[in-house]
Amino acid sequence: MRKSIITTAVSAALLSSAAFHANAASDGPQGMYSADDIMDATVYLEGDTNEEIGDVDDILLNEDMKVSALVVESGSVLGLGGREIVVDTDYFSLETDTDGDDTEHRILVNASEDEVKSFPTYDRDWWEQTKANARDAWESTEEGVESAWQSTREAINPDDEAIEE
Repeated sequence: MRKSIITTAVSAALLSSAAFHANAASDGPQGMYSADDIMDATVYLEGDTNEEIGDVDDILLNEDMKVSALVVESGSVLGLGGREIVVDTDYFSLETDTDGDDTEHRILVNASEDEVKSFPTYDRDWWEQTKANARDAWESTEEGVESAWQSTREAINPDDEAIEE
C-alpha cells in the first residue's frame, strides 16, 4: 500500500513538473507517466543516443512535489567511474517510444561530455548541502515576504502607527 501511495505521489509530481519535458517518438504525449516506469530508464547523451550514460536510480522532488532532479547511476563511460550523478531538470528530457502495448522511456541529457563529468555526485555531502541551501533560500524568502507584508500593511493603514504610539 505504501509503495503505491509513493508511486502515485511521484507520478503526480512528474505530471506537474513543467521542467520535465516529454517527447513521443510515435503517438504523441501519453499524458501520464509512472515513476515506476521511469526508474531504471536508460539515460543517453542527447547529441549521441548511442552514448549510454547509465540508468535512472532515483527521482528527487522539491517541497512543491515537482521533479527537481534525477539521480543517474552511471556506468564507467565518460570517465564517470560508476558514480551516482545528479542531473538537474534543466539538463534532461523524457523520450517515450510506444510500439503497440510496449512503451519504452529514455532520458536524454542535453549537456556536453565535460558538463556531465562535472555534475555533482549524489552522496551524503551533496544531500546535506542541498538541504541547507533550500533552508537558507526559504529563510531569505520568508524574511522578504514578512517585510513586504509589513510594508503593505503600513501603506494601507498609515494611521495605525499613530494610534499604536
